[in-house]
Amino acid sequence: MSEELKTLVENLGKAFNTFKSENDARIKEIEAKGQSDPLLEGKVDKIAKDIANMEAMKQQLESIEAAVAKMEAQGIGGDGNKGKQSVYNNIGEQLLDVRAVANPNKGTSKWADAMERLMKVQASASGANETVPSEGGFLVEKDSATNLSDNAIETGILSRKCFRVPISENANGLKLKLMKETSRANGSRYGGIQVYWAEEAGTVTATKPEFREARWDLEKLMGIFYATEEVLKDAPALAAVVNRWFPMEFGFKIDDAIFRGTGAGMPLGITNSGCKIEQAIESGQVRATDPVLYENITKMEARILNSSDMNAEYYINRAMLPSLMKMTLPVGTGGGPVFLPPYGASGKPYKTLMGRKITAIEQAEAPATVGDITLADFNEYLVIDKGGIVPSVSIHVRFIYDEQTFKWTYRVGGGPIRNAALTPYKGGSSWTQSPFVMLAAS
Repeated sequence: MSEELKTLVENLGKAFNTFKSENDARIKEIEAKGQSDPLLEGKVDKIAKDIANMEAMKQQLESIEAAVAKMEAQGIGGDGNKGKQSVYNNIGEQLLDVRAVANPNKGTSKWADAMERLMKVQASASGANETVPSEGGFLVEKDSATNLSDNAIETGILSRKCFRVPISENANGLKLKLMKETSRANGSRYGGIQVYWAEEAGTVTATKPEFREARWDLEKLMGIFYATEEVLKDAPALAAVVNRWFPMEFGFKIDDAIFRGTGAGMPLGITNSGCKIEQAIESGQVRATDPVLYENITKMEARILNSSDMNAEYYINRAMLPSLMKMTLPVGTGGGPVFLPPYGASGKPYKTLMGRKITAIEQAEAPATVGDITLADFNEYLVIDKGGIVPSVSIHVRFIYDEQTFKWTYRVGGGPIRNAALTPYKGGSSWTQSPFVMLAAS
């Protein structure tokens, strides 16, 4: 028996003893006077109602504990889930149960059955990921939650390329001690580690590597879904809507934060990060009329971090494609097209530049703006998430529209692994390197 149920039983016993004592006094007064004091009658009636309410709560707790005990006896929870069937055929069925439990009429068999099924899911979940049923929030079944959160990442263009780290149940973020390295000069590499040749033994100086604390916090991404009564009557239809559109919207918002997030209540985007490099445009170039030149591309290539050279790709606003297609390689007083396919304009144009894939993304800035074309290695961007996407339901928000409101919450965070651009060993500060290189606006 849980502590909550034990306390309730104790209170129920105390209330009953009080009721018995007051009721005995009432009976004695009736026997002596032929009637009882109205105040005493009211007091006895109130105690009787309190006992009835506590008895109902006791029955609900006992039914919930019995369901959990039954699940534990069947091996549900931990590795006991292996080889066992899911409680629900699809997420739509579970959402209908969440809706049923949100109904204030707890005395119906429909409420009890829905609660039992939801408690099966709760019983098989890890403690720190559980939500409180009385607050209207229930865990999505593990397979469904994983599917939703994985799809949210996979439907994103940028997020699926990032370095993803799941956060444990007892943590709300990630802290790492990283080498503080902003230069590759002697005495600065790997936080200040130095190695000497034997001939230099007379000049050896003891060094202590310097570290920095990198921190990524989980933020809360929320989505709202209004479901009509017609949709709520059809579990497969509800599941189809949830499984398709919600992950896509979550994925879009995560990508948007990865690109331009402020770091306040959301992930820090590469546009606002300390390690981003803005490559200067050419002398006399006006971005409004010459959005991108071949010289811009060659210099952006020179600024990409050496370790990111194999993974880096170009990300552009689709409106930049005409400028890329008309870009020429200067040859004497003329030039040759850079983007034209082997069979001329009738052939499909390449979607590579300098051998790197070009991807048009909605999150890229408008032409002639910083972020309209970016050379980036998103394996240098860390994404953290915790648990799955958790739904809760309200029957009140859209009551007059005959709709119910589902709220989805996803704990996710992120930011670049590096906090500053890197000065190369040779080349100087004018040729710093980074995993994220953008073309300056002016």
